[in-house]
Amino acid sequence: MSSLCVFPGSFDPVTVGHMDLIGRAAGMFDSVTVAVMVNIAKKGMIPYEERVRILRKACAKFPNVQIELWKGLLADYLREHPSTVVIRCVRNAAEAELEIRTAAINRRLYPQAETLLIPASAELADISSSAVREIAGFGGDITGLVPKNVYRDIMKYMSSERNNT
Repeated sequence: MSSLCVFPGSFDPVTVGHMDLIGRAAGMFDSVTVAVMVNIAKKGMIPYEERVRILRKACAKFPNVQIELWKGLLADYLREHPSTVVIRCVRNAAEAELEIRTAAINRRLYPQAETLLIPASAELADISSSAVREIAGFGGDITGLVPKNVYRDIMKYMSSERNNT
């Protein structure tokens, strides 16, 4: 039996923390799907299709990683992709509590749902997409917070958002 996992998130933008987890998952699972999820509660800075393109570029070095846009519930994704484990990164205790509640909701919606919580690498635990957006929004330097090979792609959207405020 092959091992499959999905790493769902908004990836607005993708960070070096995301890439660390993707790389770690690529070493643990036969196939990793990074699912760019539509979050109806958030207005994103980078259009969804661009997030997919940027992630494909960022993940090109991982042959067993695929990128998909998913416009529904994670439980529905799992229903369509049986035997897939959800992986989530946790940076702190508060985030672990939230992820445990989310995993319980996913199991309620799809009883076969399994979630694996993976601790963030200590040196990356302070990095989040929202922090990157805020730093970039005020003209700060996000070098080292986002993957080098997609820095310019991300800055195109961060710079245009700053110019619109």
